[in-house]
Amino acid sequence: MLAKKNISFEEALSKLEKIVSDLENNDIPLEKSIQLYKQGMELSLICKEKLENIEEEVKVLQKNAGGKFIEKPFEVSEEEY
Repeated sequence: MLAKKNISFEEALSKLEKIVSDLENNDIPLEKSIQLYKQGMELSLICKEKLENIEEEVKVLQKNAGGKFIEKPFEVSEEEY
């Protein structure tokens, strides 16, 4: 099991990308494939948790009708993808 607190988002994502590449491109034994799959799932959960934590922290300042800035939670619409 990977230590969640000791791995950055970028490191987890990089390891996840390597695992995906290995699973897609290499002829590896079933046991190794399953091990890599489990590691990949753990890494994807780490990335998801880190993104959710950051999303909670990010605030967007917007002007209201009176010209004052207000804080709103950061939201990404599906249209932005």
